[in-house]
Amino acid sequence: KLPITVEEIMNFGESNRELFIKSSTYSIIPITVTEMGLTISWIFSSDPKSISFSVVYQESEDTPLDQCKVLIPMTRCNSHKETIRGQVKVRNPGIYTLIFDNTFSRFISKRVFYHLAVERPVIYDGSDFP
Repeated sequence: KLPITVEEIMNFGESNRELFIKSSTYSIIPITVTEMGLTISWIFSSDPKSISFSVVYQESEDTPLDQCKVLIPMTRCNSHKETIRGQVKVRNPGIYTLIFDNTFSRFISKRVFYHLAVERPVIYDGSDFP
């Protein structure tokens, strides 16, 4: 579990991070977001073989897991063959959790190489209009 803030993601730069996920386990990356309108995007690949991926939203740390909203259902990704890209729009402040799930693999541990980015919406205020 690696709790991350939006500011920390913005300081990631272009570097990739790496997760090591043992067989029959999963890793989560909870991202705490306080402002609405942001877009959280990710790119990841796995080695060797596939990994399952999901995104859930939790209003606060106290919210019971059964009340979390599934934004992207658990999906098996062939991320060992192609890079997986995705994004989620922040509609409410809270914790957006990326889940990399290897529980289906009984013997093979996986490495996941990932990159996260956060974009703020461009708000046009008309100031450059003559």
